[in-house]
Amino acid sequence: MTNLLKRRTFLKGIGTTMALPLLEIMEPEQGLVSAAAAGAGKPPVRTAFIFFPNGVIGPSWMPETAGKEYQLPKSLKPLESVKSDINVFTGLAQINGRALGDGAGDHARSAAVYLTGAHPTKTSGADIKAGVSVDQVAAQQVGHQTRLPSLELGLVRGRNAGQCDSGYSCAYSSNISWRTPSTPTSKEIVPKLAFERLFGGGAKAEKQRARHLKNRKSILDLVRNDASQLKKQLGKNDQRKIDEYFSSVREIEQRIERSTHQEKIKPPEMKLPDGLPSELQEHIRLMYDLLVLAFQTDTTRIATFMVGNAGSNRTYPMVGVNSGHHELSHHRNDEKKMADIQKIDEYLTSQFGYFLNRLKSTPDGTSNLLDNSMICYGSALGDGNRHSHHDLPIILAGKGGGSIKTGFHHKVSKETPLSNLFVSMLDRMGAPVNSFGDSTGRLTVIDS
Repeated sequence: MTNLLKRRTFLKGIGTTMALPLLEIMEPEQGLVSAAAAGAGKPPVRTAFIFFPNGVIGPSWMPETAGKEYQLPKSLKPLESVKSDINVFTGLAQINGRALGDGAGDHARSAAVYLTGAHPTKTSGADIKAGVSVDQVAAQQVGHQTRLPSLELGLVRGRNAGQCDSGYSCAYSSNISWRTPSTPTSKEIVPKLAFERLFGGGAKAEKQRARHLKNRKSILDLVRNDASQLKKQLGKNDQRKIDEYFSSVREIEQRIERSTHQEKIKPPEMKLPDGLPSELQEHIRLMYDLLVLAFQTDTTRIATFMVGNAGSNRTYPMVGVNSGHHELSHHRNDEKKMADIQKIDEYLTSQFGYFLNRLKSTPDGTSNLLDNSMICYGSALGDGNRHSHHDLPIILAGKGGGSIKTGFHHKVSKETPLSNLFVSMLDRMGAPVNSFGDSTGRLTVIDS
């Protein structure tokens, strides 16, 4: 009889450790029910929270009818292939994102409140205060089960000092993950550094690996001997999974290398930060692909991703939008500006759809990564023109390991806190709480 591998098996090489995806030969984790006759354990539930700025054009985002027979509106059309795997919500609110006596600053508040449900403190000093975010509540309870308790990604660094929005600290605009009410969790925006975080092995190992990679060696070269020994123990299905995984890792390495090289040869007037891809779509997709790898290898089960900082004024020339996003969001019902924002909404949704399809096409136990995940995608502003914090554009993708019924448009009661959804998600992450942020209960409409 073939000996089972431990679930937390790594390939080791000079300066690197490489986690493996779930294989049939792996023994179940303690306390988990067997998911296959081969002895594979039930896959864990992975969770990601994705933030985009400036709200949406509601009529092009919000479905007209509720229930299972709803039609995806224009801005959500890119999700047609995964419609049965998602839930769309209307009616959710972030009440603590409103001024509550603090005056202007809705963009900064929208990011600070998104995953905390807590009203941030406006201060001219360093005494910032928001709340502990839902991802870090989970990481504090279950993060010890993986090599990285959580992973924080973004596209733009931002800063934590100074004021960025009507007296609110830049820390609020630049972060959605908060380890403590006064400590944001810094995000990684450079794909290469995020990749190294996934496959790193400490400072000394980092230097060893850097010397090898300087000679254009792949992570796979560094673990080649260990991988060869492992494959001798595997059946055909597991060998196929390993080959697909290695191909994915190598393809991401090559894309990072190409995008970094392209960045260096761009004209200096571009003023692009060192190490970032020159094309937005490549940057977004690299980050989404790294999230897939992180979940596939169980390096972490908790992640956040900021597609843009609060109030982002990025342009989107790839869809014919050359004015800044934030500028356009104050459209005052100008049809041309609203049409441009809709193009941005649809473009960002298409990139999210790319991520979901990657998860869905990645085997995980007897199902796939999307089935075993919960991916919350949204903004804490509804209408950017009005700076509204109700009717938030929120999508929850994935079945949470079979605990979530999907394929619905849920029209919830007005003023239902977004935090209610997060309480229900924490239950499924193995980190239950009685309440969170401004929650008033659990969002039971998702229960399977």
